Amino acid sequence: MSKFKYFNLLFFLLLVLLAVSAFAQNEPISRQETLRGSITPEREWWDLQHYDLSVEFFPDTKKIKGSNVISFKTVKSDYVMQIDLQEPLAITKVTHKNKDLKYKREGNAYFVYLEEELPKDIEDSITVYWEGTPTESKNPPWVGGITWGRDDLGEHFITTTCQGIGASIWWANKDHGADEPDKGMNINITVPENLAAVSNGRLKKIDENKAEKTKTFRWQVTNPINNYGVNANIGNYVHWEESYQGLGGKLDIQYWTLPHQKEAAMKTFQEVPRMLKAFEYWFGKYPFYEDGYKLVTVSYPGMEHQSSVTYGNWFRNGYRARDVSFTGIGYKFDFIIVHESGHEWFGNNISMKDAADMWIHEGFTNYSENLFVEYYFGKKDGSDYVIGSRKNIQNKSNIIGTYNSNRSGSGDMYYKGGNMLHTIRNVVGDDEKWRGILLGLNKDFWHQTVTTQQVENYISQKSGIDLSKVFDQYLRTTKIPVLQYKTDGKTVSYKWTNVVAGFAMPVRVNINGKEVSLKPTETTQTFTVDGDVNSFEVDRNFYVETEAVK
Repeated sequence: MSKFKYFNLLFFLLLVLLAVSAFAQNEPISRQETLRGSITPEREWWDLQHYDLSVEFFPDTKKIKGSNVISFKTVKSDYVMQIDLQEPLAITKVTHKNKDLKYKREGNAYFVYLEEELPKDIEDSITVYWEGTPTESKNPPWVGGITWGRDDLGEHFITTTCQGIGASIWWANKDHGADEPDKGMNINITVPENLAAVSNGRLKKIDENKAEKTKTFRWQVTNPINNYGVNANIGNYVHWEESYQGLGGKLDIQYWTLPHQKEAAMKTFQEVPRMLKAFEYWFGKYPFYEDGYKLVTVSYPGMEHQSSVTYGNWFRNGYRARDVSFTGIGYKFDFIIVHESGHEWFGNNISMKDAADMWIHEGFTNYSENLFVEYYFGKKDGSDYVIGSRKNIQNKSNIIGTYNSNRSGSGDMYYKGGNMLHTIRNVVGDDEKWRGILLGLNKDFWHQTVTTQQVENYISQKSGIDLSKVFDQYLRTTKIPVLQYKTDGKTVSYKWTNVVAGFAMPVRVNINGKEVSLKPTETTQTFTVDGDVNSFEVDRNFYVETEAVK
């Protein structure tokens, strides 16, 4: 199969997955979805402080075995904790102060019973042990699980991916986006001695377990981290390092590739410092200087694992030999390096509390692509890129998903989300103010989990424009605003149709080639020009449609 056909197959599978997701939004919410996607009583009383995760991979049998010390602080008194681990993996033991605890399984959730009720405002920990044969990913990263692969030279090449499905598909944790470990985590990965294990944060130590013929790679993350951003990449890796002098000082960068990839990677990965320079301009300093930045090659396209971005884009520009904007501009940069690294700001620095608000991750990061283009190739190319990507928008279901169920919204959160933000930038009409809003988001929500309402309110407040109906229109409906107009001699009559009640978004139009700012509502208004109206066009930077009526 050629690389082009391979990409088309992947793209088709992604569309199928998005269609299934859209269909699922109308299905009743199951008990398992509630346990996975809501802040249950067994979750709300304790606040995560730290994970100490240890997992051993057995490539020949496709099994894993692990433990996790879960440190927490109580926010109120209780004694029943929910810990998540997905079938077919099974918890084998839970301990608290060296005593075994009782626990009960309900599908992918375990309820752990402490010996007695813990009082409010104390710090404590439990240790969870599990093992088994984890779910295999059939199409990473869109379908979560473990990929037990081989590289081109026949060596084991193993990866984890779990966005959406959840990190509990391979390790036991509190699997809800609202609570991240405030003090970071340790990640200890044990693998056969001929392999390396690459994970998040900084490599602190490698233990050689000669009797077992294994090695344990000990990584440390000092910042909060979302569960699905934790990863393990196992293979015959080599690595090299460089540093970047950025807004936060010296940033340590590591590149991990397979040996036969290194020559190509050393050329392609020159995109990384360019990416950092552009995104620090638009969004502020890289959020994880303490943990460094690394780019790790994998067998799938790539993903935004915090401080451990994964890469499988064939060492060429575009997205696996394709330009997602259909303009040719996409071939000017490496899509995966730019997009997945953009998630360090939106997704990893600013993280959603609920999966229904996944657009905060994907809409802003999609938008980061055209900001990167603008930074290096000019504002016209940046606009062309995001406008061209509208061809990918399907408008079959809403961008906002179903709350408290782990159901994210439509895949339109990417391209429609990016075009919504580009439209809002043009509504604001002040590029420096807009850049200030992007910088402010990352500063004021630094290392936080947030709701869409917080983000929406922030942009409205800082722009000085009530954008609530604009967000409602693009995030909560599939309707594209239509500017309906009628010309009569020197007069243009116009109004918004196909909009939510109260929609009154300002828009720029060209009348007879002259730019005019209008403030349409659902009520017809008129505008008069000198001479007859011969042409009427909406500025292409606004994601709207027009309809001429007679």
